[in-house]
Order: sequence, then C-alpha cells, then structure tokens
Amino acid sequence: MKVYNYFRSSTSHRLRIVLNLKGLNWDYVAVDLRAEAHFDAVFKALNPQGFVPALVDGDLILTQSPAIIEWLEERYPTPPLLPSNPDDRARVRALAALVGCDIHPLNNRRVLEYLRHTLGCDEAAVLTWCATWINDGFEALETMLAADPNRGNFCFGGGPTLADAYLVAQIESARRFKVDISPYPQILAIDLACGALAAFQLAAPAVQPDMPR
Repeated sequence: MKVYNYFRSSTSHRLRIVLNLKGLNWDYVAVDLRAEAHFDAVFKALNPQGFVPALVDGDLILTQSPAIIEWLEERYPTPPLLPSNPDDRARVRALAALVGCDIHPLNNRRVLEYLRHTLGCDEAAVLTWCATWINDGFEALETMLAADPNRGNFCFGGGPTLADAYLVAQIESARRFKVDISPYPQILAIDLACGALAAFQLAAPAVQPDMPR
C-alpha cells in the first residue's frame, strides 16, 4: 500500500493518523506541493484533481481522504474508528464533517494561493481569513463536545475515532495559521489525549520524511 501525501497537508495528516490507528503497513510517497509536484503528469494520472492524498493498493487507486478513510474502516474494521450504533456513527461523522467540509476546504492551499496571487491579499489578510473560518468551526465544535455528557477524553467515548483524526490535523493547521485556540478547552483536552498516543505522534507533520530539516 502506497500513500502519496505531503507532510503539511491536513488531509494527508488525518489519513496518516487513521492508517497508524489501524496498525497498517504502508509506504510514504512524498508529493512536494511547494514544487508543484501535484501538477506533474505522473501524479495527475493517479488523481486528475492533483490533490493529496492518494492511496494505491495494487490496481486500486483511491482519492479524497473521507472516501479513503471510510474504505479503510470497512476493509480493516479492527480496531473500529466508528461506533457500532448507527446514531453514534452519525454523530462521529458529523464531527468529522464539520472539520472536513466546513473548515478545511476554506483554508486549503489552492484557496490561499488564490487569495494571495489572484486577489492580491497580503499575509495578514490571509491569516485573518484562516482564523475566521477556523474559529467559526471550532466554536460550534466546542459546543457540541461540551454538550455530550457521555464523552470521555476524545471526540466520542473513551477512545479515538475518525473524528479525532480530522480534529487533530485541523488543530495543527490552526497553530500554523497562528490561531489562538486557548478559548476551546474541550478541543485542547482532546488534542492532549491524542498527543499521548503513538499513532498520532508518528503522523505529525514534524516527523515526516519530507519535512524540511
């Protein structure tokens, strides 16, 4: 199994977390977004959108991190990263989608490059843009987490789910964009709990082979 990804991509980050939580063996294939490697014909033959991550398993090519993560959950169900109850599964998926659908897409690289190079925004304006949508999502997420009386140290229950993979990757991006996350104690506590687990430690951008040293 090969995973084409980039150390600082939050979609790649969340996928690495899930792969590690599943205990799977996989090969890291770096796609250097800074060098526009995602536009190379070789990579676009795998993913015509030119996005990371992409997962290749034999003749199977998968793109879009939500689809890849759901495939991993179905293909490798142990340990489960979704609850067994349909109502609970919907809750975990909603938490993940809040990040994956409503925060991340507004702050991904192509949007920020458009702001910088097409609309002429300076870096202060770009950071304000990022903070606006991260705070908007985190405020809602914090409220949802606080309202769950049965929640343990993670987004749902007493162990990591796919929602934690999404959230931790987004927290990393928030810090990179200089967003103050101190107003979100529930989110900070989850980040601390996840940070104690090897699966999250080994997925962090700072320890990936393509991280600039």
